[in-house]
Amino acid sequence: MSAAKLRTATAEILSRTASEVSGAISEETVSKRGPDADSGFGSTSASAYDAALRLLGVRARSRSELLKRLQDKDFPAEEIHSVMERLERQHLLDDNDFAQQWVRSRHLHSGKGRTALRHELRNKGVDQAIIEDALSQVDDEAEHDRAADLLRRKAQRLGPDDLAERADRDRHTRRLVAMLVRRGYSPSLALGLVKTEIDRLRE
Repeated sequence: MSAAKLRTATAEILSRTASEVSGAISEETVSKRGPDADSGFGSTSASAYDAALRLLGVRARSRSELLKRLQDKDFPAEEIHSVMERLERQHLLDDNDFAQQWVRSRHLHSGKGRTALRHELRNKGVDQAIIEDALSQVDDEAEHDRAADLLRRKAQRLGPDDLAERADRDRHTRRLVAMLVRRGYSPSLALGLVKTEIDRLRE
């Protein structure tokens, strides 16, 4: 989902007055809907669309995630379906694009490894094939380098005196390995990196 497309879509909301938006979602408006109101984007449908754009304006979302949020707001099922189709036609809702963005952002800015990213995307209802395709942009070397950078930041306060005793080295090793595993890196990668870093810090 490009920023330009989202700006164009959200401009529809920004151009409306608060009273128009409020009136679109009022119970009075809903109760007065005619028998043909579901055939197009009437006032209630527009309010579901507004809600969807606001949610997408905060951050990109998967199809399953956005569907659940709209259902939680008690919009009628047929209107939610129409809004979802409309967003897909406008390329504002695309699980492939969402997964690619999610992996890039979470790996780069949050230091998440592939295991954690896979789990996060599954929880957001993204198809497994789409998940694996998105994760392919993080190869073994990229994951190794990101984990090593994260480890250096966490261990930068440790010095030779902190690691002089075996018990202290073991304690810091366990803590740092656990930190990397929680971030989604494999235990074998985490242990190898931590041992190397501990040895470097003892020099």
